[in-house]
Amino acid sequence: MKIYNLKAHLAVLGANIIFGLNYVIAKGIMPVWMEPRAIILLRALSATVIFWIASYFFKKEKIARKDWKRLILASFFGVAFNQIMFFEGLNLTTPINASIIMVGTPILVLVMSHFIIGDRITLYKLIGIILGFSGAAFLILNNGHFSLTSDTALGNFMVFLNASSYGLFLVLVKPLMYRYEPLTVIKWVFTFGLVFVTPVSIGEIIHTDFSVIPTDIWFSIGYVIFFTTVLAYFLNNYSLKKISPSATSSYIYLQPFIASVVALAAGKDHLNITEIVSSVLVFSGVYFVIRKPKLKKSPIS
Repeated sequence: MKIYNLKAHLAVLGANIIFGLNYVIAKGIMPVWMEPRAIILLRALSATVIFWIASYFFKKEKIARKDWKRLILASFFGVAFNQIMFFEGLNLTTPINASIIMVGTPILVLVMSHFIIGDRITLYKLIGIILGFSGAAFLILNNGHFSLTSDTALGNFMVFLNASSYGLFLVLVKPLMYRYEPLTVIKWVFTFGLVFVTPVSIGEIIHTDFSVIPTDIWFSIGYVIFFTTVLAYFLNNYSLKKISPSATSSYIYLQPFIASVVALAAGKDHLNITEIVSSVLVFSGVYFVIRKPKLKKSPIS
């Protein structure tokens, strides 16, 4: 298989490695040292400042009037709503539930891309999504069980809204990537995102006692800001300039695999048949989503 736009695929792979490591590195920040919405505001503020400073060293681009509405919507769904729903939902459900729901994001992206921007649902994409979901779900469920009890229902729904919101963000931002550079788009995405999250988060960050946060937690916070937020979002946007939202979202299936690799490397887990089978399914799924068929296929409707 020839991989088209290799740099874009490497970019989104890098972003999902960062996200996969984030599960281990960021563990323990919330809610012991910082409340969820406090870290969300800190992420949005820091990223906005960093992207604006970086933009001064590159070519300035003017956003066309017709694109402001899409940009604002992308900011709401990509920075504000999805992050608030995820962290608040995670407080009301289990990590296993949240993980299973999150790996459903590529399925949502596949459907939304078809109806919103006309991205075709090919047989290869459909097979890839099914294989990837099966592998990721199999790996996650091996470490626990999925629950639909009333105690977790609200949390499950909020995480589902988060997955839907992030999927919609990928679809909404794709047309903007045809017309502007990734830095221009992500700068404005976080600027408007900051406007959205500030009113609902300012109270929590004001009441955060930063003086008692230990050094190791500050390193974790730094990773969340500079890698999980700034670098990973930029890499994802860069990939969208070259490849489809479906291909970009399919790499989400690698996150539980990456978390398992980290656990293995740290000696906290041992390689077993579940990890091997899951890995084969996940990589096969990504392969089918990103491959380009030689012959033009008819869409599945």
